[in-house]
Amino acid sequence: MSSEADSHTIGGRNGANYRFTLLADGLLRYEWAPDGVFEDRPSAFAATRNSSNPGESKVPDHRIKESDSLLEIITTRFHLTYNKQEFSPHGLFAIVANHTRSTWRYGKDEENEGGTARTLDGVDGRMEVGRGVVSQKGFATIDDSATMLFEEDGFIAPRRPGQGRVDGYLFAYGHEYREAVKALYTISGSPPFCHAGPLAIGGRVTTNIRQTLIDMDWHLVDDPRIVDAGMTGWTGYTWNKELFPDPPAFLGELHKRDLKVTLNDHPADGIHSYEDLYKEVAQAVGHDTSHNDPVPFEITDRKYLDAYMNIIIKSLEDDGTDFIWVDWQQGEFLLMGVDPLWVLNHYHFVHNAKMHKGRPIIFSRYAGPGSHSLDFQPEFTNTASNIGYGWWSHDIGGHMNGVKDYDLLTRWVQYGVFSPIMRLHSSKSLWVAKEAWKLPTVYREVVTAFMRLRHRMIPYLHTMNFRQAVQGEPLIQPMYWEYPYVDAAYKVPNQYYFGSQMIVAPITMPQNSSLGLGKVKAWLPPGRYVDYFSGVVYDGDRELWLSRPLEQYPVLLKEGSIVPLDQNEIPKNGGGSPNAFEVVIAVGADGYFELVEDNEDSTATSDSLTQDQEWSRTSINFTQSTGRIHVGSTKVKDRPRGWSFRFPGLKTIKGMSLRVMVISASLTEDYTRPFSGNTISVSDVPAESQVIVDLGPNPQLAINDPVSLIEPILNEAQNDYEVKDAVWDVVSATKVSALDKLGQLQTLDIDEDLRLAVTEYLIADSRS
Repeated sequence: MSSEADSHTIGGRNGANYRFTLLADGLLRYEWAPDGVFEDRPSAFAATRNSSNPGESKVPDHRIKESDSLLEIITTRFHLTYNKQEFSPHGLFAIVANHTRSTWRYGKDEENEGGTARTLDGVDGRMEVGRGVVSQKGFATIDDSATMLFEEDGFIAPRRPGQGRVDGYLFAYGHEYREAVKALYTISGSPPFCHAGPLAIGGRVTTNIRQTLIDMDWHLVDDPRIVDAGMTGWTGYTWNKELFPDPPAFLGELHKRDLKVTLNDHPADGIHSYEDLYKEVAQAVGHDTSHNDPVPFEITDRKYLDAYMNIIIKSLEDDGTDFIWVDWQQGEFLLMGVDPLWVLNHYHFVHNAKMHKGRPIIFSRYAGPGSHSLDFQPEFTNTASNIGYGWWSHDIGGHMNGVKDYDLLTRWVQYGVFSPIMRLHSSKSLWVAKEAWKLPTVYREVVTAFMRLRHRMIPYLHTMNFRQAVQGEPLIQPMYWEYPYVDAAYKVPNQYYFGSQMIVAPITMPQNSSLGLGKVKAWLPPGRYVDYFSGVVYDGDRELWLSRPLEQYPVLLKEGSIVPLDQNEIPKNGGGSPNAFEVVIAVGADGYFELVEDNEDSTATSDSLTQDQEWSRTSINFTQSTGRIHVGSTKVKDRPRGWSFRFPGLKTIKGMSLRVMVISASLTEDYTRPFSGNTISVSDVPAESQVIVDLGPNPQLAINDPVSLIEPILNEAQNDYEVKDAVWDVVSATKVSALDKLGQLQTLDIDEDLRLAVTEYLIADSRS
């Protein structure tokens, strides 16, 4: 028979051993239960499955065709066929639409683009990562058969016993990768909103407040009591009073500097008799203290969980700790059939939400679907978005072992600046120095500049974090998300979109010592681009090598891109809304950006992110045909603001001036400003005012001058002068096409890296 279904659940009744639940037009849950008993409780993976569909969203359009021996489920995205027998590759399969026409067969999942892994600890080079919901085949599956469940009161529970149970999810979104990840969020929960701001974190304490970094040594580690107990000191909850004689005062001083604080916790060893709160915890859980036996770690026990959160963790919060760094390193052994890390993450997050009025944060490791070397780290971070996990941070500069390499450290910091979370952290060593002020001058200046840039990017990052929480768009997105049908997009696994406006191609290869350049092979999508740092213009739709001196990094803006920054070169701590902005605009196409800031009276939580009254929004619009930038008014209480605008790569005309208008209730100011260094500024703009800047009709990116770009490369290169002369004769020749110059370069006996660096600027812009 053929029918239009009025329910999104098929099967599971009248003794059937199968059940299908249509959660979205491309998302299907498939279950097999030998005893005919199915699972309706939310799971660690599908925590919001029950709340995000029935009663909140319409049943997806679909058709069902069914006979005694065959069931077909048809949506706009897939056509599933099932023979009503125990699940098998030939009896359960689906043809996926959306330009892929691929066939998924149960148990025969194809390789997909990958997800992420629990940790990179101990990894040297590449490693296998888990599955994501993104695949060139157009489909992916998640096996949820063994994850823990939640009871009605929110406490965890194991799965029902019995062999042969299947609980899986088919994501059939073709090449619409963003839609697949958004579908994941509908059943796993939306990613929480993460504020961009400073954080004191790390492994060492000194008298310099900038160097206050708190790892595990905040608690007793090598104390004689720990040695006598035969313990390692990894787990601890009693302050080391030799290093921190007055913890509340110390944390209070950090808060005065607008810094947030996290303490490292390795909880696996439980609560021992040498801990200050041992007896209080023991009494709460009913533990016998007559022999000073430790209270064992039992995070799946309600009494222990309550004591851990409301006695141990609360005492640290009372001292001034903002949140806990859950550093679970004991693998994935199960308690009650559940992963302790997932449980710790969940309950720490819930607990922290109460402390921070609905804006919780924890710092931890990846615990599976539903949790949301330098050369491998960008790819590893990129593919994590395929499983909806957008908040990886890394031990920038390396955690342990290795060698001192200032070039590598600098490139690592630069990558950290364009990562979801920037975090310098390492094991304790006399020889490791990541603090900028400890580096040789040339490296210190570069690292300092980039770390300040990261802080200046808070307006952009805050808006992108809001976009992730509300729209389900991770900050980091692989290139193939935007160009799923272009093979080249899959060949640059390290390259990625950093928010909606930037493309980053990290340099992970060593510097060429004779040239002072690092390089990366990049792919530029169709369009035209300008380098954020150098202003060099590139034609897209091709692969090319990008070479950069240490003080630059390959970050490209497509025509029409708009990036708002804090105008202050040295921003203050705290991550508050700036009093002045610098807006970076790549001309050449229309652009739009809505800057999202916290309303000064905001009480917004992760559950009220879409409520307009909780946010201050400022529209920044660029119209290419007229060359007009229009900054809309922002409701900021009685606080004047400054605005500056920078146009990297803009073609300027001698004597060029710009018309600037400030429009507010109290005044309309219309004047021209001199244009110098591709930047124009206006200060003390009254609250709730508009700003208009006119560049003149149809402004364009400048035409590169390859000779002027190549000359400093040759000048700095430590090569034989005859080699330099030979290259210079080729590149400086007049009335010779770039193609002919490239041919002549191939005949020269020169360093390959030099050839690539010169070639880049000869071919960057076809108009050159």
